[in-house]
Amino acid sequence: MYISSLQNARIKEVKKLEKSSIRKETGTFLLEGLREINLAFRAGYFFDSIFICPTRIKETDVYNLKFIEQIKDTVSVFTVTEDVYSSVAYRESTEGVFAVTRTKGHTLASLQLSNNPLILVIEGVEKPGNFGAMLRTCDAVHADAVIICDAKTDVYNANVIRSSVGTVFTNQIAVDSTWNVIQFLKEQNINTYAAYLDTNQEYYASNFNQPTAIVVGTEAEGLSEDWVNASSYKIKIPMLGEIDSLNVSVSAAVLLYEALRQRKTK
Repeated sequence: MYISSLQNARIKEVKKLEKSSIRKETGTFLLEGLREINLAFRAGYFFDSIFICPTRIKETDVYNLKFIEQIKDTVSVFTVTEDVYSSVAYRESTEGVFAVTRTKGHTLASLQLSNNPLILVIEGVEKPGNFGAMLRTCDAVHADAVIICDAKTDVYNANVIRSSVGTVFTNQIAVDSTWNVIQFLKEQNINTYAAYLDTNQEYYASNFNQPTAIVVGTEAEGLSEDWVNASSYKIKIPMLGEIDSLNVSVSAAVLLYEALRQRKTK
């Protein structure tokens, strides 16, 4: 089907997915970009519809659309004009394709962990850019899972997907309350390492060779008292300058790569 009107009812419905409440209500989200769509497909996500702007698709990118042949009987594929595409696209540089994609549940019970897991727990994440950056780091160190507690932005926010470069789909993600996550990690016998300024334990003196969950909070407020009290260990990154904290995504990267270093050199 060909869509050329900005007033098309289907396009209007797609635009509504910019709102978190609509994503939650419909169980779908808007996904843009060839790389991201291919990563989602390989991760087992289902598509309701795919929209292609032929004038935006480069000849060298055509092969990235071949997966559509495998799902063409279960997904609606539309061709759209430049104007329609531009009205939906949220990125300056795009590859000419977006999709309405079904969300996943992201439950703690669905996590498949190794015998010696490495997990990042993020409490109260608010800024999509920080969220996305941490997902990229977790993908890079091949963390077992990312667990989100009491989030203030949802996994399928367009800016989270964009800043994560599609690693929303390459990481195992669970979303739950702080209390439930604390209980889950205790039941799994996973040690928790809370990033906390008011401690003498520097992160590189910690043993991350055992089942490990690194827990980080917001830059403004840090971790809640629940995490501070429940954590197995409290660790800090030395701050030798005038400021007392790093960007949370930088802190998470420092801690995760130290865990990776220890495990590689064990």
